[in-house]
Amino acid sequence: MDLIAFKDALSASEMPASLPVYLQALWQDANGNWEEAHRLIQDMGDKKAAWIHAYLHRKEGDVSNADYWYHKAGKTSPSVSLHEEWEDIACAIL
Repeated sequence: MDLIAFKDALSASEMPASLPVYLQALWQDANGNWEEAHRLIQDMGDKKAAWIHAYLHRKEGDVSNADYWYHKAGKTSPSVSLHEEWEDIACAIL
């Protein structure tokens, strides 16, 4: 799956079952389900999950929590829009 196919899947009424948890979280977020996206990713300990976790808290407006998770992900808080960061994360995972 590439970014175009993943973005096409965002308009489906149900999330594709074969998505890895990282993409499940991004799918949920893109479909307005921040809580579910957060639930899916919050207990994972790897850097990809930490990056998504940081993005979600940045989107929420919780900057200090986001900065903590960016640090865990080995990243700094980006200066790009949330939309651009979402795409950057999706591309890195895909």
